[in-house]
Amino acid sequence: MRIIDEAAVEDIALGAAVLGTGGGGDPYVGKLMAREAIRQYGPVELYTLDELDDDDLIVPAAGMGAPIVIVEKLPAGDDMIRAFQALGKYSGRQPRGTMSIEAGGLNSVMPIYVAARLRIPMVDCDGMGRAFPEIQMTIFTAHGITASPFAMSDERGNVLLMDTVSNAWVETFARSCVVHMGAEGMIALYSATVRQLKEASIHGTITLAENIGKTVRNARRAEANPVDAVRAAVDGFLLFRGKITDVDRRIEGGWNKGTAAMGGTGAYAGRELLLDFQNEHLAARIDGEFAATVPDLIAVLDNETGEPITTEALRYGMRVAVIAFPCAPQWREPAALQLAHPRYFGYDVDYVPVEERFG
Repeated sequence: MRIIDEAAVEDIALGAAVLGTGGGGDPYVGKLMAREAIRQYGPVELYTLDELDDDDLIVPAAGMGAPIVIVEKLPAGDDMIRAFQALGKYSGRQPRGTMSIEAGGLNSVMPIYVAARLRIPMVDCDGMGRAFPEIQMTIFTAHGITASPFAMSDERGNVLLMDTVSNAWVETFARSCVVHMGAEGMIALYSATVRQLKEASIHGTITLAENIGKTVRNARRAEANPVDAVRAAVDGFLLFRGKITDVDRRIEGGWNKGTAAMGGTGAYAGRELLLDFQNEHLAARIDGEFAATVPDLIAVLDNETGEPITTEALRYGMRVAVIAFPCAPQWREPAALQLAHPRYFGYDVDYVPVEERFG
């Protein structure tokens, strides 16, 4: 067990935004909420799964919706607590702790807020090792853990509870509900025991995010190249350096959807990269050829600072570097890959691990 304090939140939010592949919510918003909760209620205890009893119940907490809306309509905080407590009441079991459903700027640190306010521990694992746009896209689903019962709350005080026949149906119904909530809702889902999580989660995600954040901070302090430092920290590959020349972004079905075009600079002059996103970066094409796709991770970084840029923050004229790095090994197992392969998102290409393209 170790303590998450305000300083740790800074690094976790930064590193989680790299792992979030452009999605998972704005890291600045999540960071502010987590820091304020720690100031008011005290630091959070972070446990490994091995430090808890196998029968302990852990409930992930997260935000759902279009990230660009969350920047403009900040989570109230109470909405997240309402969803978390409603799920516990419905299931008839008191959660022992909380965890991140995904690695994303907001969704990696939102459980810190919940843990601080409710004085419960947080667990150092998650369900994706990155961020994905749909609820069923988790390692949990591949291992038979259900997203039901599912709770959602909004800033008005509305609380919805649902129990469905599959995780895909949770996504279908919840997506409709979140649209009516103004494209933003706070959720609690995927209740699981520690015994289940030992088999069906990605361990050490929060520690990994914190280490990536420290890498960026240390590179800046040493006046080293932060993009190269991040790439090395995640065993990644530099896909592109360039300037954003166009962004086509829209809110559709409770997601940020769109494309960003980039013109190459330096060694990449005369080349073009097209990035597709649905909350998260899904595919990168260089001069029309696929360079990286889901489930591998694609991150857009500020070329000077190494700061990860989320999909809602992409703007014309930004000078960026694009890196790609391997997903958690669990995503390459057949049951998991079928949940988030490129063809699921409409791309006419089979999945090829990024290290086979660039290694």
